[in-house]
Amino acid sequence: MTARILDGAALARAIREELKPEVVACTRAARRPPALHIVLAGDDPASALYVRNKERAGAEAGLVVHVHRLAATATLDELVALVGGLNRDAGVDGILVQSPLPAVMGPDAEARVFDTIDPRKDVDGFHPHNVGLLSQGRAVLTPCTPSGVVELVERSGVTIRGRRAVVIGRSDIVGKPLAMLLLQRDATVTICHSKTADLPAVAAEADILVAAVGRAGFVTPAFVKPGATVVDVGINRVTERDRVVELFGDGSARLADFDARGSVIVGDVHPAVADIAGALTPVPGGVGPLTIAMLLRNTVAAALGRLKPAPPG
Repeated sequence: MTARILDGAALARAIREELKPEVVACTRAARRPPALHIVLAGDDPASALYVRNKERAGAEAGLVVHVHRLAATATLDELVALVGGLNRDAGVDGILVQSPLPAVMGPDAEARVFDTIDPRKDVDGFHPHNVGLLSQGRAVLTPCTPSGVVELVERSGVTIRGRRAVVIGRSDIVGKPLAMLLLQRDATVTICHSKTADLPAVAAEADILVAAVGRAGFVTPAFVKPGATVVDVGINRVTERDRVVELFGDGSARLADFDARGSVIVGDVHPAVADIAGALTPVPGGVGPLTIAMLLRNTVAAALGRLKPAPPG
């Protein structure tokens, strides 16, 4: 068996095309394009790359994207003050604070910042208000990566209703919200984590298996039920040549890529899973592009939502 590849990049392009009429309508109604403001604190190279990709995709979709950069020495109070100003700015529709934040801001910095963002502008869907709405199946702004996973699975013709879904990873950003989205679509959902007993056996019961643990090649064929749909959320940079050989073999294209660049990006799913799974997302080119597409969709939804009259009281 060779797994069918679920092309997230192609679907992301289709979603951006679908958004164009909404962007035009929003621009006409507001007399300006939807505006996304991204805050980048520190000098993490991966974060800077992610922000550039979001900035470019937003501009191509017809949005106005502003990036606010803070030095790695910036304090949490400075970041919170910046977010507060964006909350009050009527010209801002969506606010995204790029993770991770500099360690100097403290271990609870992200939670405090997420709590600060106006829920109507929270295009990451991380504010407690939006998380609560998500738990009730009423959210408008849902976390981007979980939304992208569900969009890819559904549009690829994979049945969710009545199926067994296993999510490996219990983060507030991916694992937990994804489990809720799958549950709302009538899957039977299990969330696994580092303390799960006999993890491979639990995972191998899944019709839909999602890996979101941040460990290169962690999910091996032993985790996978033959014919299952496997979604790889992991983005891991491998910098050891021996590890690339272990994953992809001598003479592979990925090894040649490593020799040219000094590193490769791989997922949480071992390449050998392609021989067992019925469908599989690639890394790169799977979930990643959809995360950005869902961010753009959330920004447009936030802009349109802010054009509606406030409810009485």
